[in-house]
Amino acid sequence: MEQVKHRNNNNNATKRKREENESHFENGNNNNNIDLSLLEALEKSSHSSVEVLDLRTLKKLVLSFERRLRDNIEARLKYPDQPEKFADSEIELHEEIEKLKILAGGPELYPELVNLNTIPSILGLLSHENSDIAMDVVGLLQDLTDEDVLEDNDEPARVLVDSLVENNALDLLVQNLSRLSENEQDEMTAVYNTLATIENMIEVKPSVAELVCERTKLLRWLLGKIKVREFDSIKQYASEILAILLQNSSANQNRLGQMNGVDVVLQAVALYKSRDPKSEDEEEMVENLFDCLCCLLMPVENKERFMKAEGVELMIIIMKQKKLAYGSAIRAIDFAMTKYPPACERFVDVLGLKTVFAAFMGKIPVSKKNKKESYQEELEERLISLIASLFGGILRGSRRERLLSKFVENECEKIDRLMELYVRYSDRVKAASERLNNLEFDELEMDEEERYNRKLESGLYTLQLIAVILGYLWSSENIMITLGTSTDQKKRNVHKLRSKSSLQHYEYM
Repeated sequence: MEQVKHRNNNNNATKRKREENESHFENGNNNNNIDLSLLEALEKSSHSSVEVLDLRTLKKLVLSFERRLRDNIEARLKYPDQPEKFADSEIELHEEIEKLKILAGGPELYPELVNLNTIPSILGLLSHENSDIAMDVVGLLQDLTDEDVLEDNDEPARVLVDSLVENNALDLLVQNLSRLSENEQDEMTAVYNTLATIENMIEVKPSVAELVCERTKLLRWLLGKIKVREFDSIKQYASEILAILLQNSSANQNRLGQMNGVDVVLQAVALYKSRDPKSEDEEEMVENLFDCLCCLLMPVENKERFMKAEGVELMIIIMKQKKLAYGSAIRAIDFAMTKYPPACERFVDVLGLKTVFAAFMGKIPVSKKNKKESYQEELEERLISLIASLFGGILRGSRRERLLSKFVENECEKIDRLMELYVRYSDRVKAASERLNNLEFDELEMDEEERYNRKLESGLYTLQLIAVILGYLWSSENIMITLGTSTDQKKRNVHKLRSKSSLQHYEYM
């Protein structure tokens, strides 16, 4: 596609030059040095160089590529110790690979490209002795699998990706990474193109995310990149690819956990416990790293690894420092404590309650990012989830009393805050329910499950968690009374729990 665009640009440039010369001639400035017939012939010649991309053109390109590939193989075999003897064939092979990039302009021809059995020949060059040829192939694969190219071409895209997987593209791509140096611009571009190709393949065929981790050493390579202390674009992209690989795969989450991945990611985010990223790209990388951490904290085994690596303590430190990673740390600790009582107990033991309840009461650091309403809302929902996890994970003992005592401090201000949130989310869910009920049948068809999911997205899940917390407080009424320091406060505690902790809003859920 780029080649076609380049040729068209040349044509346009020729046309503009001709028009300028014609204008100059018409203005009486002809000095007999301009021959318009020659310019017209040149324009026609340029137009004729742009071939129609069809099956015939495809076969012609493939045939020419295979011929140059054969010539290069023969030359290398015949003169293995005389590079000057096969240098020309290598230049010609490079040119043929570049010509194949035009196929990105016709993704509908990909099934034919596969049928011509060209994919094995292309992929074989990833192991070529000349790393420049391998980099040419990486660039070609990136072009052929580009997201913009494959958009609205689902079936041809699947055919191409299936063929790449069957012909061991994943292993060959990752093996080639090991010989690329990020100190050279061309090789760094090839690294980027390799990761982009893998990302594009996952987009077309999600199962590639597990295949590439099962068959190759990509996870170990990515871990090596995020271990580097200094920020660069490759580290940023490595963090993004790692997050994609972990996103929907428990197998990859477990696999990376067994490779000491939890500790490596914690070390990477620890660099930002007391400082902010210096650029938007670095900020994006930090968010990617926390995405990786949250994905890793899905399996119970990794929650245990997180605790052993003092992840709970690190998240509390990040929260106390009140830098940009503040909200991400709350999100990570929420994942760690969900359905995992040991993390809840550790959180209380290392004095996390004071920090999290300060945030719950709205005492959060102010920055350009967290002024946004969406950020504030997400943080609010995370804090509610975190507190619900604490109640579910700590059922008795002194830790439970310390948790409950937070709700009677300062004349039960946290119960007031909880009821404020309860009413707000109740109203929001009720409004969403009414909107769904008022939809015409032919406007939006949905079953009960979809309707319920819509309500969850509107805040029903958070409302349910608030109700769960209120339920825990209600069931702990006797303890709440004893925690009061005066008769008036005891009465206030009981009044709040009985008069405000009503679950009447559940009628429309």
